Amino acid sequence: MRVAFLAPHYPAEMPHFVRGLTEVGAQVIGVGNASAGELGPTAQLLSRYVRVDASLMDEQAAHDELVPVLSALGIDRIEALWEPLVLLAARLRDTLGLGGMSHDTVQGFRDKGLMKERIAAAGLRVPRSERASTVDEMREAAGRVGFPIVVKPIAGAGSADTYFVADAAELDALVTALAHVPEVSIEEYVAGEEFTYDCVSIDGEPVFDNVAQYFPKPIESRSLEWISPAQMVYRDPSAIPELAGGIELGRGVLKALGMQTGFTHMEWFRTADGEAVFGEIGARAPGAKLVDQMNWANDFDVYRGWAEAVTAGTFTQQAHRAYHVAVVFKRAQGEGRISGVTGLDAVLHALGPHVVEEALLAIGTPRRNWRATLLSDGWIAVRHTDLGICETMMETLVRDVTMYAR
Repeated sequence: MRVAFLAPHYPAEMPHFVRGLTEVGAQVIGVGNASAGELGPTAQLLSRYVRVDASLMDEQAAHDELVPVLSALGIDRIEALWEPLVLLAARLRDTLGLGGMSHDTVQGFRDKGLMKERIAAAGLRVPRSERASTVDEMREAAGRVGFPIVVKPIAGAGSADTYFVADAAELDALVTALAHVPEVSIEEYVAGEEFTYDCVSIDGEPVFDNVAQYFPKPIESRSLEWISPAQMVYRDPSAIPELAGGIELGRGVLKALGMQTGFTHMEWFRTADGEAVFGEIGARAPGAKLVDQMNWANDFDVYRGWAEAVTAGTFTQQAHRAYHVAVVFKRAQGEGRISGVTGLDAVLHALGPHVVEEALLAIGTPRRNWRATLLSDGWIAVRHTDLGICETMMETLVRDVTMYAR
C-alpha cells in the first residue's frame, strides 16, 4: 500500500507513526513544506518526499497542487495526524476517490460548533455553546450562555487560545488576545476533573481505548506559569468504575460523529456528582507524550497498531494493561537559558526502575515558550502497577524537582 502522510516529521511523534507504517509494509510518501534536509532521520523512512510550494495550512491551494501529484503516484491512502491538516487530507481523499473519512465527517471533528451540534443531536451531554465572530457577538453569546464561560477557537487545537472567563469585564479584556482568531466558541464552563478518551477504531468499532487524567485541567496549567502540568494514563480504565461514564460517552461520540478507522483524542469532564460531560474531540492522535504513555502502560506499540488498522483493518497489538503511567512536565523559573536543576538526582535515585524516561532540557539550552508548547522545559515519566504509588511518584516529581533559567 502506498500511503501519503502529511507533515511526516512534525509534530515530534509523527515519525513514529511513519515508522509504524513502514513496519507493516507500507510505502510512505511524505508530503510537507519543509525541505528534504529538514526532515532529519524521518527521510530514511520515506520511499519518496513531495515538497509542496503552497502552505499546507492553505487547504484550497495545497489541495490543488497535490491532486495531480498524488494521482500520478498512485496513492492508496492519505493520512494526517496533525490537527491543522486533517481537513486537507479528507478533501484530498474525496477528490481522489480514496478510502477513509470524508471531508464532511472530519469537519465534525474539527469545527467545535458543528461537533457539539452533532453530538447533542445524538442525546449526549455537551456544554451549552454558541459561535461568535465579532466582539458584539461574543458579548451577546456570553450573556445567553451565562458566566463563567470558556472561550476557544472554533478550529483550534488542544488548549491553544483557550481562556476561562469569569465575567463581562474579563471578556472585554480578552478581545485583543483573540484578535487573530476568526471565530470562537463561547461555552459553558464545566466544573470538575478533566480526562481524555483516546481510541483506535476500525470501521467505527474501538479496538483499543485509553483514559488519562490531567492535573490540573489544561485551561489552568496554560494560564499559570508556576504549575508543573501532569497527566496520568490509567492501566485498565474499564476496571475503574468512576471512568465508566466517560468511556460510554466516548463511544457514543464516535458513533454520533461517524468515526471510521483511525486514531481519536477526546476530552471530557467528570462533575462533582459523577456526570460525564463532553469537552471536544479530534480525528487524530493526542500529543504531549500521551501516545508514549499508552505504550509504557501496555508494553506494546500503538504506533504500529494504528498503522495496521489504517492499512489492513486489523489490530494485533496486545494491550497488557500492566501499568499506570504519569508524566510531569517541568517549567523553569526565570528567563533565558536553563541554568540549573535541583532535586533531580535524589528523585531519580529514589524512584529508580519506575522512571521510564527523563527528558529535561540540558543546562545551557534556551527555555521554551511555556505558552506555546505543552512539553514545557522537558518531562519525567514514571510507571507502577499500583495507582496510589504512581500518584505519589507523580506528586514527588511535581514538588521536589525544580528547574531554573537566567
